[in-house]
Amino acid sequence: MMKAHTASLIHALALIGLGGFGYLSSDTPSITALIPVAFGVLLLAMNRGVKNENKIIAHVAVLFTLLVVVGLIKPLTGAMGREDSAAVGRVAVMLALGVYAMVTFVKSFIDARKARG
Repeated sequence: MMKAHTASLIHALALIGLGGFGYLSSDTPSITALIPVAFGVLLLAMNRGVKNENKIIAHVAVLFTLLVVVGLIKPLTGAMGREDSAAVGRVAVMLALGVYAMVTFVKSFIDARKARG
């Protein structure tokens, strides 16, 4: 399993890239489509702190990741309802990477607690 900061970095870049592409490629773009991009930028900005094992920054990054994961459920169901396979693919990738990042964060928190004794 990859390190939490690496999983978070990949997730952040996917949010920025796929979210931005979704917004720019839409016939009727909505400003709300940029929400994943904003979270991606925030997660990217926190990545160094996560890598350096700053507990506060890591916990904020986990919170933001959780918010993104929960927040992407509605867009996924909406894209499925519209039968927009491109949007389903983009949102599903962002969601899957978010879940993976959450798992790596939780594993790193457990490992850190075990290491402290």
